[in-house]
Amino acid sequence: MNWSGGKDATLALYYTLQQKSYDVTHLFTTISNPQNRITMHGVRAELLELQAQSIGISLRKMQLPNSNSMEVYNQLMQQEMAFFTRQKISTAIFGDIYLEDLRQYRETQLQKIGMKGVFPLWKKPTKQIIKTFIDLGFKAITVCVNAKHLDESYVGRLIDDDFINSLPPEVDICGENGEFHTFVYDGPLFNSPVPFRLGKKVYKDYSNGKPTNYDTGFHFIDLEYV
Repeated sequence: MNWSGGKDATLALYYTLQQKSYDVTHLFTTISNPQNRITMHGVRAELLELQAQSIGISLRKMQLPNSNSMEVYNQLMQQEMAFFTRQKISTAIFGDIYLEDLRQYRETQLQKIGMKGVFPLWKKPTKQIIKTFIDLGFKAITVCVNAKHLDESYVGRLIDDDFINSLPPEVDICGENGEFHTFVYDGPLFNSPVPFRLGKKVYKDYSNGKPTNYDTGFHFIDLEYV
């Protein structure tokens, strides 16, 4: 299970376990090595580990260097997938919903080592996905928001009806375009809630002062272990 710790990965895992079509042996997460936090989400690795322990599935982490190119990323990913194939694992599960180019990229990389991708949420209506997530009793909090679409008031908020109803119309209700990222801390898959408290909010710009063709400004909130 490709694991970000967020709501879509969690619901994809939930569906997979409910259907009993696959034996999920590992949660697999990329970690920004110098910061020791979940890539892009900014959640401390300690909370990720507690999350995996509560769910009861082994965690495998891939450490990413601070300034990694796509070439380096692909090399590291191939090494990690080789680890899984040595364990006789032939399937990688993702929480992607409708980004065709991302799915194609994943499937192309997996085919190189004889693995296949499974996408339990694929093409499901995003309103249905978020409603199901909430109705099942999962609890998640926003940990990162794209400053181009959302201001800092949206980070550190519970994913609930109030949050969904407050989103601007151009923002995908599941944040599928990277508008926001979440950390799930309780719900049907969890033996106990992951303990944390809200820390400081931080704004980070990754442009390094150079023009880019992608979004570079993000609001984060630090989740502190208690």
